[in-house]
Amino acid sequence: MRDLHVHGTAFYDFLWLRKRFFVDTPGWHIPHDDVVEMDPYDNPKAWYSVVLRNGEVIGGARAMATTATWGSHSYMLRDAVQGKLTDIPAAVLGRDIVSREMWECTRLVMADTVGTQAARSTCLTMIVQGLIDVAADQGATSLMSLSPLALMRALRQLGFGAERIGGPYTNDNDGRRYAVLLMPTTRIIPPVPLATHRAQPQPIHAPAV
Repeated sequence: MRDLHVHGTAFYDFLWLRKRFFVDTPGWHIPHDDVVEMDPYDNPKAWYSVVLRNGEVIGGARAMATTATWGSHSYMLRDAVQGKLTDIPAAVLGRDIVSREMWECTRLVMADTVGTQAARSTCLTMIVQGLIDVAADQGATSLMSLSPLALMRALRQLGFGAERIGGPYTNDNDGRRYAVLLMPTTRIIPPVPLATHRAQPQPIHAPAV
């Protein structure tokens, strides 16, 4: 949050893309207006990995330590376990995790304009590598995320050691199967391409594809 001004409209454009991805198409019942989607976890405890191509935000995701709290909220999965979120079953994680070594990743999105498989693989790699860099710099050894089951295979193909923990469930809004994925903050193979990174919240810039 402290460095959003350095990157122009990138953060707002990320929220715009999230609305198109989560609200306009699947119809999720989450906070939004006619332009952007933004929820209580977009607060000063959140970090972001955002990919730009020729100045356009084409993908991104959010990360937060499981030790984070802001007002009455902690992180999304913990709030679900505690029964604060009606759209996510409390049993999806199965336990209450609070550890500086574990971070949660949420709101992973990619624009429809990322058309080829190679471009989508590059974009996903850069998003996830940015999340890993931010979390690992602050002592995290693992990331977890409530994600579509198909994402686990995609991450493994890119060299990220993702695995499923807990049982899957079907989301009533979009009919897709979701589960909590766990992944170490390391890669099995070297990242290609290397994401640019500084030890502070900022976008990860992608080359033109």
